[in-house]
Amino acid sequence: MNTLRSGPDSIYDILGIGFGPSNLALAIAVEEHNATAPPGERLHSGFLERQPHFGWHRGMLIDDATMQVSFLKDLVTMRNPTSEFSFLCYLKERGRLADFLNQKTLFPLRIEFHDYFEWAAARVHHLVGYSAEVLAVEPVVTEDGEIRWLDVISRHPDDPGRTVVRRARNVCVATGLEPRLPPDTVLSDRIWHNSELIPRVAELAGTGAPVRRALVLGAGQSAAEAVDYLHRSFTGAEVYAVFAKYGYTPADDSPFANRIFDPEAVDVYFNAPPGVKQSLFDYHRSTNYSVVDTDLIQSLYATAYREKVQDRERLRILNVSRIREVRALNDRLDVTVEFLPTGERTVLTADVLVHATGYRSQDIGALLGETAKLCLRDDEDAVRVGRDHRVETAPQVTAGIYLQGGTEHTHGISSTLLSTTAVRAGEIRDSLLSHRAPAATALA
Repeated sequence: MNTLRSGPDSIYDILGIGFGPSNLALAIAVEEHNATAPPGERLHSGFLERQPHFGWHRGMLIDDATMQVSFLKDLVTMRNPTSEFSFLCYLKERGRLADFLNQKTLFPLRIEFHDYFEWAAARVHHLVGYSAEVLAVEPVVTEDGEIRWLDVISRHPDDPGRTVVRRARNVCVATGLEPRLPPDTVLSDRIWHNSELIPRVAELAGTGAPVRRALVLGAGQSAAEAVDYLHRSFTGAEVYAVFAKYGYTPADDSPFANRIFDPEAVDVYFNAPPGVKQSLFDYHRSTNYSVVDTDLIQSLYATAYREKVQDRERLRILNVSRIREVRALNDRLDVTVEFLPTGERTVLTADVLVHATGYRSQDIGALLGETAKLCLRDDEDAVRVGRDHRVETAPQVTAGIYLQGGTEHTHGISSTLLSTTAVRAGEIRDSLLSHRAPAATALA
């Protein structure tokens, strides 16, 4: 049920669009501020989420997959180590603190960290409207031409044919990433993106239809996990990994390289000239993009070798290869794979093709509509964003637009990751307070 107030008489200091980990961290930062602030200095906040309940990459919550980031980089600890919203407080409440510590690991199970997110989201449920897809953000122009507020229009949770309008002094866009697919790809019952891996596998297994061969396109962590999961789920099927590299590349998680995810690295990146920004991004791609955890690489190699010894090869690696054509027939897929060094092409009959081809930031223009035209852009047509994650706008705009995600060009490689989530939430909260007009509280 959506309990957030609406209408022009209820003006939010900050209205978040999307409620994944980033805006969840912001909601917590605002709540912790409000808990100790005098009434006149509190922030009136709300968040809108199109899903019916909290969910974060549910399609890849493989039961034994672990996080690739330390639990100390949770929603709050890097900003406020004493917060009651920390992962350690979650473990204490769940009765697993000692059990977790006995594992001697910094990296929880992915399903456990998702449960932590759900636990935290439940504690701020009063700030969130679920099943509230945002359709548009419209500027509100005053008589003197100032754009002081933004009207956020969303679907009514109980009647999708109706809309609800909420007015805000600031919005924070954190709608996450969307799947990146090869051109002309059409998803279907047989062609998936890895973001829907687990429900698709369960659905296919439930039909009882035989899976003789599955292909996975991609060379990153999600691709390797998909290969492993399909291999384990369909024990009679051949699973082919298709990628242009010679082999999976290990992720660089060494201490010095990982400093690219430190909060201080954001300052360095933000203040660097464009050429240095690009160099930093290129140098450190191997910390996150198209790379795989070494343990998983070794596990997949051991599986492939064991099967070769047993003369029962189900796990097959098609390296230095690309998919050139996919023909969808009634009962199968015919997938043409080219071996790049020779140009030789082979047609493989498959039951499933999984595109583990990554994600991309969503275009804010589609979401913001007319408001997007008020956002200033640089020479590369990228949105100009301040260090405080506030979009630079036309002079007549005093309403704020904040971005969480889609800012790799200004804030660096950690912008779409969890590493700086807690710190970024605090920076946005502090920016909201610093930009707040003295008379603003009287309008709330």
